[in-house]
This record gives sequence, structure tokens and C-alpha cells, in this order.
Amino acid sequence: MNREEALNRLRPHLSEKRYNHTVRVLDTALELSTFYEVNRKETELAAIFHDYFKERDVSEMKSIIINSDLSNHLLNFHHELWHGPVAAYKLESELGIESSRIKEAIYYHTTGKANMSMLDKIIYLADYIEPGRQFDGIEDVRNEAFRSLDSACFMAVRNSIRHLLDLEQLIYPETLNMYNDLKRKLEESHSE
Repeated sequence: MNREEALNRLRPHLSEKRYNHTVRVLDTALELSTFYEVNRKETELAAIFHDYFKERDVSEMKSIIINSDLSNHLLNFHHELWHGPVAAYKLESELGIESSRIKEAIYYHTTGKANMSMLDKIIYLADYIEPGRQFDGIEDVRNEAFRSLDSACFMAVRNSIRHLLDLEQLIYPETLNMYNDLKRKLEESHSE
């Protein structure tokens, strides 16, 4: 599936605002993939379909989680976290995309996880820093994105955790695992 075909398949499922966000994520992800020499085709498809289920009905996503091999543990957390895992689960049956690397990048683009691949990090970060996002601290993360992918992802996940704490929201365990993993890696790289 080429870029145009993928965007045409995506378009009916998103509002204009969400579609425009997706195009900005795509452009940002492709810049990062070029800089870090990550597979362009996988980056393109993961970026295009990262929010494939973002605007689907919550009850539809809940039903898919319950009736699939996705962890029901997801249901203990805010439904905003569901769209990545559900999209990853439906990618092959609805779109014919079989790549486990693309599915994993989509699955974890909101929560993150420990030991993320380069593709995982690029999609996570592109979603966070795309030009339409404006909030305190975003410019620092954007500036770091082309210096150190790990450092930029660490800054992003740290900011996300702080935001969730300020809102007194539950924090998905994989998000904490991502924070701890990147913190350790950055400390180890600085001690060498």
C-alpha cells in the first residue's frame, strides 16, 4: 500500500482535524526516520494509521478488547489509551498490514513501553512533537529530537507523566516502564 492509498483508506475514519494531525505526524515521522535511518515504508504506514481507531466509538473499542486477545487490563485505564492497541489488533484484518513492527509502533504510540524499537520511538515522538502541538516544554523536546531520540522520548514521557500526576489520573504501567528504561539508558550512556 503506497502513501496515497493509505491516506485514502484512513480518511473516512477521521475528522478533518484528526486527519490533519495525522499528516503532520507523518511528515514529522518521515523526517525522524530519514535522520535516524529507519525504514521509511514502515514509518509511513505506522504514522498514517497510528490514530486509525482514535475517533471510533468507545463501546466499539471496548467490545473489541473484550472479544479479542488484547489484555482486558486496558479497560482499567482511560479509553484514550485504547485506540492504539485496538488499531494494532485490527490492522491486518481491516487493512492487510501484517508487519509486527508496524503493529507494535501503533500499539504503543500513546503509552510507550520499555525497550522500544527505533520505529516505536519515532512514532511516539512524532505524535508528541508534530507542529500542531503547542504546550509548555514542547520546543525543548523538538530541539532534542534530532540530537538524541532516547533523550527526546525521555523528555516527552516525563512531561506526560507530570501532566497525568497534575490531573490525578492513573498512569499506565508500560508508561512508567518506558520512563525507567530510558532513564537507565541515559544514565548509563552518560557514565561511559
